[in-house]
Amino acid sequence: QVQLVESGGRLVQAGDSLKLSCRVSGRRFSDLAMGWFRQAPGAAREFVATIDWTGGSQYYADSVEGRFTISRDNNKNTVWLEMNNLEPEDTAVYYCATGSGPSVVVTDDVDYWGQGTQVTVSS
Repeated sequence: QVQLVESGGRLVQAGDSLKLSCRVSGRRFSDLAMGWFRQAPGAAREFVATIDWTGGSQYYADSVEGRFTISRDNNKNTVWLEMNNLEPEDTAVYYCATGSGPSVVVTDDVDYWGQGTQVTVSS
């Protein structure tokens, strides 16, 4: 059983930066593609970013491209989401996710979810 534990969410102001962490256990981390999704109140869960097993390939949603960076350290079993120039529209619960494929871009790709961490951006 793969377990994902996110941390780092909090209340920030527009324009601020924030870095989320997700620590993974229960499977060899270097075998797993990782992703971040988010869900705002009343909205569907949406893709944010994904990174492949090696960390050499990343892909982002258009809404965060250029502002967010996904990275990983296979020695620390951890994936991060660094978020810069945050906007009120980024307010959501952020979820770490993994699946058996080479990436996690849609919710159907996901086999395991974290519990989520709340990010709130005030204007």
